Amino acid sequence: MATVTAPALRVALPGVLKHRALHKLLLLAVVAAVLAPLAHARWHSGTWPAALTVDLTDPLTRVSDWIIDNRDSHPLFLYFFGHISNGVVLCVRAVYLFLLAAGWAGVTALGAFVAWRTAGVRLALGTAAAFLACGLLGMWVPTMQTLALMAVAVLASVVVGALLGLAAGLSDRMDRALRPVLDTMQVLPAFAYLLPVVLVFGIGVPAAVLATVVYAAPPMARLTSLGLRGADKEVLEAVESLGATARQRLLTARLPLARRELLLGLNQTIMMALSMAVIASVIGGGGLGDRVYQALASVDVGAALAAGIPIVLLAVVLDRVTAAAGRGTETPHGRLTTYAPLTTYALLAAVAALAVAARLAGRPDWPDAWTVAVAEPVNRVVDWMTDHLYSGVPVVGGTADWAGRFTTWVLDPVRDGLQGLPWWSVLLLVAALAWLTGTWRTALTAVLAMTAIGVLGVWEPSLDTLSQVLAAVAVTLVLGFATGIAAARSDRVERLLRPVLDVFQTMPQFVYLIPVVALFGVGRAPAVAAAVVYALPAVVRITTQGLRQVDPAALESARSLGATGGQQLRQVQLPLARPALLLALNQGVVLVLAVVIIGGLVGGGALGYDAVFGLAQGDLATGLVAGAAIVCLGLMLDRVTQPAVRRAQKGA
Repeated sequence: MATVTAPALRVALPGVLKHRALHKLLLLAVVAAVLAPLAHARWHSGTWPAALTVDLTDPLTRVSDWIIDNRDSHPLFLYFFGHISNGVVLCVRAVYLFLLAAGWAGVTALGAFVAWRTAGVRLALGTAAAFLACGLLGMWVPTMQTLALMAVAVLASVVVGALLGLAAGLSDRMDRALRPVLDTMQVLPAFAYLLPVVLVFGIGVPAAVLATVVYAAPPMARLTSLGLRGADKEVLEAVESLGATARQRLLTARLPLARRELLLGLNQTIMMALSMAVIASVIGGGGLGDRVYQALASVDVGAALAAGIPIVLLAVVLDRVTAAAGRGTETPHGRLTTYAPLTTYALLAAVAALAVAARLAGRPDWPDAWTVAVAEPVNRVVDWMTDHLYSGVPVVGGTADWAGRFTTWVLDPVRDGLQGLPWWSVLLLVAALAWLTGTWRTALTAVLAMTAIGVLGVWEPSLDTLSQVLAAVAVTLVLGFATGIAAARSDRVERLLRPVLDVFQTMPQFVYLIPVVALFGVGRAPAVAAAVVYALPAVVRITTQGLRQVDPAALESARSLGATGGQQLRQVQLPLARPALLLALNQGVVLVLAVVIIGGLVGGGALGYDAVFGLAQGDLATGLVAGAAIVCLGLMLDRVTQPAVRRAQKGA
């Protein structure tokens, strides 16, 4: 038998001990050896000790009662929040009346004109077709209501986000101060902050608009800050050498150089505002969201889809227009650009004439005779799926059987395993993962986030939610990486997937919730399925983009050495696309967690159910505590995954 000599051991051992990850794990092992016996001796139970919890029910209930009692009399509400509420109502009403006055012909022509000036004839025709489809589905008036609400919400989100991004982009101190605020705004589930907004502003349009602003402003702020901080330093130095003041440098150099990021921020703000359309309807937003919500309340999938399709169409059109503006394609019209001013004025006059002609003809509103009923055929398809796929399918079993097996074999073991661990071991595990991927500050932040969950008294439901998130992320990554690889290796697959991914990313979550329940029943499995559907498009897109951006020279070199397609993928593309794959992991975690509230509506239980219950019952304590716990979970998961992304991007 071979033996290891002492000199060989002395040579090998220092190399092992020099590994930074081993140093971190050894230090954590020492800390665990000291603290674990103390924690076990002081608190015998494996779950979070009751002595370390803080009950916020009484103070939050008193706050809620005070707001309700003083909402109609206190000067803060009368002269501050009241003016904000009235201003929002007036702005939304003005936009809505303008759209109604323009009529279906004027709005369609105006939308096509804007798309033509921004992105060309093809998108102009697509925009006109999208507006006409909204009318054909019988959703013209709700579409105009949603468009008016979103116009005001997007404008407010852009203004708020741009101001915050401006402050963060010009000041390191403001950037550090705003970063946790923006993280919280993005991770906090919408249902959690709907309750305080409703308490202050009541049910109606102001609450819906302000809730949308809170949700949609962070992307604008982040991208504005990124654009300002990423401005070419040589250009800025040249402008400064010419004696320009700070204000002149901002207006003539920084903002123009950040134009692409600003337009991308506008694009993301519009998309996120539209994704709030259904959730805003819960608190009186009206429009298409209200139609979706009312249809789903009566389990009418066809009616919900008829109202959901216009939301998707609006989102796709606005996404394409703003993306084209970001690429700098303001004049893609060939010969028409020679006469741009004359052509613009002529087409504007044609748009106005068309709107006036429709009103004089007595048909400013979409005619009822021009509508197509799609609810009944869709409901028949859903009924067929329920009858033939839910159970009794030969060999493979029905979808209900799949859901039951997934719950029994995956969800239950993961949940029971997490809840069976002593609370201090969970904190140590989180610290180890966060420290291995980041720094000691990252680990400390993650541990404090998990500690806050225990202090809030929701340790067990939080671990239940964490088990669902981990299972959903695992399924999302398997499907997303496989689909992204297929799309990256085939242009045809990518073209076929593009419209599907657009629909899945813009379809309101409530719309596909009912088919998921019809197929899988009620429970944690359909909650995981809804989260997978929501997060999958982003993972697929990021994976595809990362693989397609691999250096062609590296692939050509591998091919010249005789590497097969599989070897090129495993040994070249996947290693070089590691930053994109880690970013897909991070985004998958964040997006899956965002659907935890929706999971509570279909039997997911845990924190999602508590947040929904708090909103439905007006229970500020239950709703806010559950929302805060979800934020802490999101912060912990983000800190565990994000440092690896940043390190990989720097290494690339």
